[in-house]
Amino acid sequence: MADQSESFKDKFSNAIGIFSGSRFVRAIMAAGYSVITFSIVGAIFLILTVLPQAFPIPGFAAWYAGTIGRFSNMFQVIYNSTMGILALVFSGTFTYTYTKIYRDEESLNLDPLNGLMLFLMAMFITVPQLVWKNGSIQFVQSLNKLNVIGGGYAVSTSGITRIASVGIFTGLVVGWLTVQIYRLTIKHNWQIKMPDSVPAGVANSFSALIPGFCVAFVVGAINLALIMAGTDIFKVLYIPFSFISNIADTWWGFLVIIFLIHLLWWFGIHGATIMSSFYTPIVLANMAANVHGANHFFAGDPMNAFVIIGGSGATLGMAIWLSFRAKSAQLSSIGKVELVPAIFNINEPILFGLPIVYNVQLAVPFICAPLVSGIVGYFTVTSGIVKKIIVQQPWPTPVGLSGFLATASWQGAVLSIFCAFVAFLVWYPFIRHYDRTLLKKEQAIADAEK
Repeated sequence: MADQSESFKDKFSNAIGIFSGSRFVRAIMAAGYSVITFSIVGAIFLILTVLPQAFPIPGFAAWYAGTIGRFSNMFQVIYNSTMGILALVFSGTFTYTYTKIYRDEESLNLDPLNGLMLFLMAMFITVPQLVWKNGSIQFVQSLNKLNVIGGGYAVSTSGITRIASVGIFTGLVVGWLTVQIYRLTIKHNWQIKMPDSVPAGVANSFSALIPGFCVAFVVGAINLALIMAGTDIFKVLYIPFSFISNIADTWWGFLVIIFLIHLLWWFGIHGATIMSSFYTPIVLANMAANVHGANHFFAGDPMNAFVIIGGSGATLGMAIWLSFRAKSAQLSSIGKVELVPAIFNINEPILFGLPIVYNVQLAVPFICAPLVSGIVGYFTVTSGIVKKIIVQQPWPTPVGLSGFLATASWQGAVLSIFCAFVAFLVWYPFIRHYDRTLLKKEQAIADAEK
């Protein structure tokens, strides 16, 4: 039975390892990192526009309106220039990285910059809204206050709608298709080759000419067929994205995501990396929607704000307890090493040093503590006690400050601290028992050596 169990662990770990190391997932992770700067810059200027809501102090709103508030429209413009082009940033970085990976691993003459440019062309083929009417393709026009479309481009105060966060999923599919077409054409030598004397920049431009025609033809043909059927690429791809987004935004869908993150971690696999490659487009789209009046909990970075405070397993409170209360020399020393990193949501010393990975005695609190803090966070925000998430705070942001930044409210800071405390209550009986067990072993070893 032990051999069978070990065999299952190995097979499961190998399968997940192959998936996490796949070219697509690696490119997705690079794309996720690329939007951090944009989201932080956008968050700063968004907070400047919502200061009166964040600090409901008597007289502050009037002072704000006469000073900082006079520039709020400019703050909004800067915010739109970050979050309003998120589909291009996220999917563009994905395409660039995806092309680069194929270039390096298949030794193909692919230029990542050409891949990025081809993606932008393909993406903008899907952006305008077109209809088949009176025997021809026509641009959609609408002056409805809730749906302004000019020349096929849906616009709002946030800019062109389809290149914002709602277009991330479409951008990923278009980026994947672009790279595959580009790769296919180069692999079969469908390119214009210039003499060696021609400068590299000019040669690269001509080498992308035939791939460019192929990308434009394929994406344009697919979009044309769908338009004649009464829809388009963007609308078709938005259906599964919207469906998955709605599931992830439910309490049970959110808990399933938390559970899978920690189940994978227990097997020694970086669960947060695996799962975030799936849900990053969703939380970014939901966060942007919250800014414009929607009410999604699963937006921005709810995990590090209210769930896995201190790192996966919500181990901040446990790390503090280990540092000051653990009797076992092993746990006490690990706690002291982990204390500072835990403040910034880094807990690999605990995961592999305690250890938690493959440790049956600590599996229950490791999975259940973040589930409990997740339930508390979800229902506190969705009930309106704490404001919705409108900012994606950097993941190492310490407890309290993370909740404040995420919701731009002091209530968010209190909730963040409370969630960390609740998670520790789950950990306490298990880690206390584990500490006593290790202490007895250490004492037995010490007695045997005397």
